[in-house]
Amino acid sequence: MDTPTTASPIAHGQPWTVAGTTISSRFFLGTSHYPSPQVMSDAVRASGTEVLTVGLRRLQPESGGGNSFWQRIQALGCHILPNTAGCHSAEEAITLAQMAREIFGTTWIKLEVVGDDYTLQPDTHGTVHAATVLAKEGFAVFAYTTDDLVIAQRLRDAGCAAVMPWAAPIGTGRGPLNPFALETMRRRLPDTVLVVDAGLGRPSHAAAVMELGFDAVLLNTAVAQAGDPVRMARAFADGVAAGRAAYESTPMPERAAAQASTPTVGVPFWHAP
Repeated sequence: MDTPTTASPIAHGQPWTVAGTTISSRFFLGTSHYPSPQVMSDAVRASGTEVLTVGLRRLQPESGGGNSFWQRIQALGCHILPNTAGCHSAEEAITLAQMAREIFGTTWIKLEVVGDDYTLQPDTHGTVHAATVLAKEGFAVFAYTTDDLVIAQRLRDAGCAAVMPWAAPIGTGRGPLNPFALETMRRRLPDTVLVVDAGLGRPSHAAAVMELGFDAVLLNTAVAQAGDPVRMARAFADGVAAGRAAYESTPMPERAAAQASTPTVGVPFWHAP
């Protein structure tokens, strides 16, 4: 079976800007849980992504164990988005972000503060506190949160470069559990970069949230733990691109009643003798 190694031709649309950087892909991808480093590299190339998330707790490029993997990450030529996964307090996340800035040489940080070990639901209040501190220190904060509109507004006001609500609890693959909340957030925060992060399991899930007008999606498990991560990465790239194209094309309005696509009013009929 042939395995695609390049992204779909439609994976890249019109360039857009996040954290002062212009990119084309609206698909951010994680780098953990793949069957092998080679599969990870092939999936990244197939996805067409320009942004990769890496965990400082899992990967420290200056250490001997992580050096070869870090070199592989660098060779992919993507923007690096270090994350604070595994942190259980704002203070811990702030410290890890400062370390990431020194190690990876970037001010970008995906901010995660775990509030519950069972659901991995973010500690939203701790996230807002950490985001406020980091933004004042010059970080471009990509804040992982729930679909709570008020928290999203506070993260925007804290100066986050992107607010990243979940679609469902991380790693569940259940897709958007509360589309109304996501749609409301998009409508109420029209000028904020919004990236759906966590809970997507299928390309159709990605297309659905992109149709709501979200700027991008970020995922890891749905690709890394697929039977064929490389093909799944390309499928997600297509789903993201299709959803964005649909949003930009302005879908037809929903109606309460059927309406014929070929109207009969005012059209002459031929009657058999």
